[in-house]
Amino acid sequence: MPRPTIIFLTLLVFLNPLLGIAASTDFDVHSAARQFFPTANKLSDFQGTPPAIEVSEDDTLLGYVFLTRDMVQIPAYSGQPVDLVIGLDMQAKIVGAQVVEHHEPILLVGIPESKLDDFANAYIGKAATDAVRVGAPKPGYANVDAITGATVTVIVVNRTIMRAVREIAKSRQLIQSRAEVQAATLLETYQAADWQKLSGDGSIRRLHLTHAQVADGFVGTQAEGTIKGVPDNNFIDMYYTYLNAPTIGRNLLGERQYKWLMGELKPDEHAIAVMANGEYSFKGSGYVRGGIFDRVQLVQNQQTYNFRDLDHYRLSDVYLEGMPHFAERSIFIVRKDMNLELGAPWSLELLVRQQIGPVDSVFSSFVGEYDIPERYVERPAPLASTVSLAILEAEEQPMWVEVWEDRTFKTTLLLVALGVLVFILLFQDMLIRYPNLLGYLRTSFLLYTSIIIGWYLLGQLSVVNVLTFANAVLTEFKWETFLIDPIMFILWSFVAVTLLLWGRGIYCGWLCPFGALQKLINQAARVLRVPQFEFPHIVHERLWALKYLILLGLFAVSLHDIGTAERYAEIEPFKTAITLQFMRELPFVLYALGLLLVSAFNCKFYCKYLCPLGAALAIPSKLRLYDWLRRRKECGKPCQVCARECEIQAINDTGDIHPSECHYCLDCQVTYLDNTKCPPLAERRKRHEKAERAKHTIHSIKPVVKSSS
Repeated sequence: MPRPTIIFLTLLVFLNPLLGIAASTDFDVHSAARQFFPTANKLSDFQGTPPAIEVSEDDTLLGYVFLTRDMVQIPAYSGQPVDLVIGLDMQAKIVGAQVVEHHEPILLVGIPESKLDDFANAYIGKAATDAVRVGAPKPGYANVDAITGATVTVIVVNRTIMRAVREIAKSRQLIQSRAEVQAATLLETYQAADWQKLSGDGSIRRLHLTHAQVADGFVGTQAEGTIKGVPDNNFIDMYYTYLNAPTIGRNLLGERQYKWLMGELKPDEHAIAVMANGEYSFKGSGYVRGGIFDRVQLVQNQQTYNFRDLDHYRLSDVYLEGMPHFAERSIFIVRKDMNLELGAPWSLELLVRQQIGPVDSVFSSFVGEYDIPERYVERPAPLASTVSLAILEAEEQPMWVEVWEDRTFKTTLLLVALGVLVFILLFQDMLIRYPNLLGYLRTSFLLYTSIIIGWYLLGQLSVVNVLTFANAVLTEFKWETFLIDPIMFILWSFVAVTLLLWGRGIYCGWLCPFGALQKLINQAARVLRVPQFEFPHIVHERLWALKYLILLGLFAVSLHDIGTAERYAEIEPFKTAITLQFMRELPFVLYALGLLLVSAFNCKFYCKYLCPLGAALAIPSKLRLYDWLRRRKECGKPCQVCARECEIQAINDTGDIHPSECHYCLDCQVTYLDNTKCPPLAERRKRHEKAERAKHTIHSIKPVVKSSS
């Protein structure tokens, strides 16, 4: 067995005690229930739908204890859900939360288990009606602190806890949604009434506007001052009402017309009457058949309904005693697609348009509110606790949408860096003509990679991502699993594209934070004249194979158990050095520091010989579409300058560049144009200089003229 392989296996055995699985298959839920409810003396078995344990003190029910897996199965970063046991009291408040089982790689090896337990405990005291988010505070939300390096996991845990808690609370009638509170039904009772009664008790509402009030609506716009007329004169005096209610509809329309109208309505459709006097028409003279009424619309829950010609009937006959005369009377139908909530307020919005040019105009809206009187509807008895519709709607959207919205700044930092890198790659032929500029640019980019992309954005790719992706493809692939971490998704998408165009070297040479650390340390070592050690080429090429053997070993183990493979992926020092910033157990820290120390003497030793991620990226590099790195026919035969200068030793004796090993530092391309280092160019330069000197010598010789006597 090769000596390095023995070292690797010994390292895994040494670290194995630290790589325990955080999982429990025989968790005692009843014990957790007694811990959550210390005064309890009676526990039931799991019962009901969804199943939960009833916790009581004598005959008093204290609350419920349940497992989240029985109702919520949200895949976390590993592709498997996190299971928790939760205690919920009769006020729908969480009294206890404990992790039962998980398979998250960063928590199996890296972040202490106590971190996740502390995160779960942060939910104690939160109610099922609370909107809870992970990370920075947001108005209207209760926030809990994230776990650095495990953001995906804690976002999944947050959604798991709150969904499960609401499922139990709703099923046990501890809470109800705001939509359920507003789910009123129309009463079929009828009472004779006149205009004075219906307009006085809110059944019929009024929107009265004078010219002065309308003019005020355009103040600050381009149409300011365009409203003409006597300020106190009537602009429009509009009344509107809800016709489905028998007391309103039958009194206003009469028995026969009301019966006809209700027969025209389909289930979940509603009718309103609009009547007005004044100089302004709510229907408008510009209305055409097949078009939309552009002066009046209905608004509820931030949704707007525009009436079309098929939604309109003329209101010709009215029978309400004491009703004044109206110049305009109409019936508008609110169709089913509006989803008008009978028990919720709505408004009728009047739009006034003022022309400010041949084609330009300005709109101002004036709103009349409507809330159906309680005597016309029946509502279910409200519970003490309700969860708003906004919270439920927010939880219905995919988790990755919430994460991407919260990380706009961080994704911008990454995208800017990737944009700069694309510029460097596309204009590399121009930049290599300015070696000093390229050197400063590359060093600055490596610093940005290690500090910003690595330590701040935690954008360190890992072979664990490869194993997780392969496992997802072989089992049940879901885009949501990968979209939930925007930094990693953007990086992997960029790497996938650059693999086809440039090969492995773009990530390994420019975007890998641990690789950037190694390179920067080696640069500093060279400045300090630290002696460099390189293996003979024949040994070097055989050591290359090590990382491929490690990758194959990890992949084989992952086919049997992805969790075990993720623990053995600790051959990567990335979690220690980048994700956890060396805040870890001593053996892991010593291992990572040792690799960085070696890089001072042998540039990127780990990347060249041990990195399974590099091996995984090297394989598809064979499919790259272009050869961007230029070579001459003299390269390797006889010239060996680039091969000797290549710190990665990716150029063989024949002068060929190994694309699967090249880190795309562009040093060989700088040499390619350097007529003092590249032998073919140096020879050509010398010939040119020799010719120039000869030409100068000939021109400097003055002819001798003999005089005749």
